[in-house]
Amino acid sequence: MRKSSNAGFTLLELMIVVAIIGIIAAIAVPGLLRARMAGNEAAAIGSLRAVNSSQNAYMSSCGNGFYASTLLILADPAPTGAGFISPDLGAALIIQKSGYELSMNAGSESVNATRDGCNPSGTAGNLVSSYYAANQPLGTGSGSRWFWTNVLGTIYVDTADVFDPETVGNAAPGVGMPLQ
Repeated sequence: MRKSSNAGFTLLELMIVVAIIGIIAAIAVPGLLRARMAGNEAAAIGSLRAVNSSQNAYMSSCGNGFYASTLLILADPAPTGAGFISPDLGAALIIQKSGYELSMNAGSESVNATRDGCNPSGTAGNLVSSYYAANQPLGTGSGSRWFWTNVLGTIYVDTADVFDPETVGNAAPGVGMPLQ
């Protein structure tokens, strides 16, 4: 005759463990979402800094004093064999990266260049005297702030989409706060 073993967990003990795991998850998930949003916003700021750096490099070494009007021009290789911006930021006119949408255009008061730049897509009609770039969140969970920059190199931030394309170029936008 065999003895049966009663070792194991009861249903009540298992339910208590599942409840404790649920409580811990409910506490941790909001923090994870906030951390994800903060990471997306940091990536958006980094993208705008990369745009400013690449535009200044393009203007001083390739654009004859003028800026590229699109991200595609910055990604086009110069005679030295490399583009001015990383391939992930120069793959299209509008880039979706890390929950944000990056776009760049000529400034509202901008004039076109009269000479071509050094790369194939940098023709006189595509080079401009000023630019602006904006990064806006794709959805409610991707970020809660909008970012904007121009030839001045300052990155502005606001909690709403208040940056108006008509007020951009060589001037401060008049809205938003400079990022500290």
